Amino acid sequence: MHDVIVVGGGPVGLYTALLLRQAGLDAVVLERRTERSSHSRAIGIHPPALRALATGGIADDLRARGVRIRDGIARSAGRDVGTISFAALPGEERYVLAVPQAVTEEILERRLEDGFPGTLRRGVAVVTTHDAGDHVLAVTREQGGDAALQARLVIAADGARSSIRDDAGIRASSRRYPDCYVMGDFLDATDDGDDAVLYLETGGIVESFPLPGGIRRWVVRVGSPEERPTAVGLTQLIRERTGVGVDPATNSMLSAFEVRSRLARRVVAGRVVLVGDAAHEVSPIGGQGMNLGWLDAVELVPIIAASLRDGQDVAVRLARYEKDRRAQAALARRKASINMALGRPLPGPILRPRNALLGALIRNDAVHAGVARAFTMQ
Repeated sequence: MHDVIVVGGGPVGLYTALLLRQAGLDAVVLERRTERSSHSRAIGIHPPALRALATGGIADDLRARGVRIRDGIARSAGRDVGTISFAALPGEERYVLAVPQAVTEEILERRLEDGFPGTLRRGVAVVTTHDAGDHVLAVTREQGGDAALQARLVIAADGARSSIRDDAGIRASSRRYPDCYVMGDFLDATDDGDDAVLYLETGGIVESFPLPGGIRRWVVRVGSPEERPTAVGLTQLIRERTGVGVDPATNSMLSAFEVRSRLARRVVAGRVVLVGDAAHEVSPIGGQGMNLGWLDAVELVPIIAASLRDGQDVAVRLARYEKDRRAQAALARRKASINMALGRPLPGPILRPRNALLGALIRNDAVHAGVARAFTMQ
């Protein structure tokens, strides 16, 4: 009988388990993948998440492996529209930290294994879960066959299509958006250094972010889903819209995605709790999803420890947690919707005055500060 089973060994599941073990609880992470993925989708770590990660003692490791983005530049037709600086943000983290997801998972997994060996079990798929009232039964499948595990609580960190959420009978409202993107990582041939750049063009937005090792990530909005994106096709789009030449031979990651969001009607059901994308999937545009999951964990683990370790009645705290996390997810979804709307194609006669207005607003100190806080989840 474990205290907690965490289903899903991504960044959110790993960090949740680390906090649980540091709180003195018997936790195990079940991850169906046998190896850590080298595919890095999530890269941005925002100041509130960095402060949350400091709770588990890994923020410094991430800072050492990341790029600190201190400015975001809006650009159109070869000219700068305006610059958002994070220098005036509250606190010490006046930047967004760019770290490839694979590196983030590596750091989390190493810290968990060093401190609490055997917590992460790879190659173990959870077939189904059943809440028995005083415990949860998890039927698992691995190479050696099926087995059953019991825990006092199950935390679902198994992503947007969470089977644990379905087993718990929790419904999730879904929303689709008319936005599709292709993204890829290439050697950085620009002069933009550690700045993020948003190209606001008639054909749709192109986003550009620095990564460690002289790599730059490019994200391009396209009109329809790309089933088989190519590095050559992506670099052609980048050149056509921005005039920037990117060498397709240097491509190290390529992906295409459509956008949808899901918000679970509940995040707590009996002895099952949802965190991360299982509780709230938001658009990757804006980089909020992984950060929201870490903030879930930092709020949730002390409540679990008070209940399982200290025997306290935490019903009121859990209800408050559920209300707060759903509200934060709804806010993140609204921000992502605004970001996507700003990046949609517009004809030149409309785009140019719109960009001029954006530039004027950015130069207003109050608006500038508000936009900087919004972009950094503060």
